[in-house]
Amino acid sequence: MNLSNNIERDLIILEHIEQDPDTSQAALASQLEVAVGTVNWHLKRLIEKGYVKVSRLERKKLKYIITPEGIALRTRLTMDYIQNSFNLYRLVRERATRAINEAKAAGYHAVQIEGSGDVAEICRLTCLEQQITVVNDGKAPVLHLAGLKVILEMQEKS
Repeated sequence: MNLSNNIERDLIILEHIEQDPDTSQAALASQLEVAVGTVNWHLKRLIEKGYVKVSRLERKKLKYIITPEGIALRTRLTMDYIQNSFNLYRLVRERATRAINEAKAAGYHAVQIEGSGDVAEICRLTCLEQQITVVNDGKAPVLHLAGLKVILEMQEKS
């Protein structure tokens, strides 16, 4: 497991517990799309660190309570998540703007976008802002999206 996934999972678990203290590990696992054992591991860590308390309601039913330290952690993780998201957004916009400016300097007023997801949406918005039309035309330059990279491919103008 990488650190980023652990942090995101901790945040989701803390938010879910705050909304529903009677939640089950199975419900958390379903929301996170991971195994129940993974949720159990995260909860044990959060309990050991004092972010979550657990009490037994029934023989097999547990209730999770976020401690004040857990609320502070959730707030810090939320702020970090937002900051990281904005940093990634700025990075993609900068790369898209650079590629679009290169296409504009070569005399193009339209581009194709090859890719999908959030990076593609950021590129579309950047094109709109830069008054560049997004087309499905084999003659227009292509913005190839690879992860967070935006690679411009231009054909020779005839």
